[in-house]
Formats: sequence, structure tokens, C-alpha cells
Amino acid sequence: MNLPRRLRFNALWLCLATVSAAAPAEAPSAVYELRTYVAAPGKGEALLARFREHTTRLFERHGMVNVGYWLAADAKDGGAEKLIYLLRHRSREEAKASWQGFLADPDWRAAAKASEAGGKLVAGIESVYLTATNFTSPMDADNGGAERVFELRTYVAAPGKLPALDARFRDHTRAIFARQGMTNLGYFHPVDEKSGSGTTLIYFLAYPSREAAAAAWKGFRDDPAWVKARTASEREGKLTAKVTSVYLRPADFSRIR
Repeated sequence: MNLPRRLRFNALWLCLATVSAAAPAEAPSAVYELRTYVAAPGKGEALLARFREHTTRLFERHGMVNVGYWLAADAKDGGAEKLIYLLRHRSREEAKASWQGFLADPDWRAAAKASEAGGKLVAGIESVYLTATNFTSPMDADNGGAERVFELRTYVAAPGKLPALDARFRDHTRAIFARQGMTNLGYFHPVDEKSGSGTTLIYFLAYPSREAAAAAWKGFRDDPAWVKARTASEREGKLTAKVTSVYLRPADFSRIR
């Protein structure tokens, strides 16, 4: 059926508007930065205060997006003396420019000087640049306002097995996680070889409580769909060489909770 020209134009405009609204706001070159700070002895609270009162605001001023801030939940992982946070940058080049601007910012320099009058606040810093996988979930997935427990998991794949590991997560694992009550958040690969590019998968999960996490993992391990997927994917050997897990609790100033 032939539509009048005006109706054809309106239909085309509506189609383009719909596509535009559905398009991701994130640039294709966007990178994330996972940073881990170990506080100097006795300086954990002062470090958090500096982030709460100054650092996060100054990050945003210089184009960095504050995704989430967490503290290690267990003493064995560093407890309240270890701050783990995630930033988003539009690109690796913009990340470099943002950090240069931040470090040169007079407000940052004043805040750093005042906060370190009694000594340095940070004993160690680790930074890992990440790209999102094609099966990631939004880090800001709605939780209805309730505070949650988070888990940061790092998988080092067996040699040559990262594509198969990714495929298992994409096609099976994430759906089984969700069925067991886990919230899938971001799934990432490190960008740089020294950080595990081509060998490592890093991801975040969330749970209503630590008890719920334990129950969910038990249900997952016993789930027939998981047993079947693992058996099928490991006919030629295990896909993982190393798995580490750190439970996290959100900092009071974290956007994601």
C-alpha cells in the first residue's frame, strides 16, 4: 500500500528516533578502569573521607564516570583497608587526559595536601583497564534500593581456552546464575597483556545477602543444566586455570549499592 509522502516521512522519522533512543550511550571505544587501593596502616577511614568529600566529585569534573566503590568484606582480602572501585572513560586516550587533568587540578592538590598532613593515605595502588564483553550486563542494574553484597570474580583461562570460557558464560552460565538468584553485572576482559589480556575474564555479581550468595552457589553447582554445560565444554580439558573471588560491600558514597 502506498502512503502519502507526509505519512512516509513521519514513519521514517519515528523509526530513526526509535533506533536512536535504543542505541547505547556508551562509546564503542569506552574503557573501564578497575582500581584497588590498599590504605596505609590506620588510614582507611581518612582515605574514604577523601574520596567521599573530594575525589569522586573531581573525577566527574575531569570526565571520569564513577561506576562503583566497594570495600573488601573479609579481613583476609584486606577488609576496610582495601578500596576497590570502577571508573568508566570514553576511551583510553581520554582516560589519560582525564588523569592528567585530575592530578594537575588545584582542588585535588589542596585536598591531597590537607589529607596527608599526618602521612600518606595509600600504601599501594593497582590499575587494570578493561573492555566490556559482548555478554555483559549493566553495572547499574536496578536493585529496588536495597543494599546488596557484591562479588568480584577473576578467571584465568587455561591456555587457549578464553574463547570457550566466554562462550560458556554467554550461552549457559549467566542464565543459570540468574535462575539461582544471582544478579549478573559487568563482564570484562583486561586490555593490557600485563593485566591478563587474552587470558582473563573479570566479572561482578550481586546478592541480597552473604547467606543468599552461599545458597545461590550451592544451587548453581547442583543445577543439572550447569553440570551438563560444564561436562560438554570440558571434553578436551578444563577451561580455567585459576579462579579468585573477593566479596565486597558498597562504600557509603558508591553510586551502585
